[in-house]
Amino acid sequence: MPRYRYSSHLIACLVLATLLLAPLTVLADEFAEGERSFRAQCVGCHSIDPGRHLAGPSLHGLFGRPAGSLEDFDYSPVLEQADLSWNRKNLDAFLAGPQDFLPGTRMVLWGLDERTRRHIIDYLESLAAP
Repeated sequence: MPRYRYSSHLIACLVLATLLLAPLTVLADEFAEGERSFRAQCVGCHSIDPGRHLAGPSLHGLFGRPAGSLEDFDYSPVLEQADLSWNRKNLDAFLAGPQDFLPGTRMVLWGLDERTRRHIIDYLESLAAP
């Protein structure tokens, strides 16, 4: 009899652990998808390392940063004069069509689909989280 009771407690613990850990698995999957999307679409021109600029500026600390504000990167005049700070909404609009969002930008992206934009934005935002 005690063996049966022990099994039901074990099963209950496993079910509870599964319910508690499932969201972490989803978050890990989303992070991995965002990282894959970033590497496929962005890493040719941008790094996520502070101060390491390529053809585009480093995206380290992007969220909340005013557009065109890194002193050690040569931005297009339109980005230097843009009156915006990067957040989910305007980054999404920019990645959907940089030339539509900020005509005159040097960003040569043809626009990303909604799912890819969301994954990249989630990834970049997660890097800024404490």
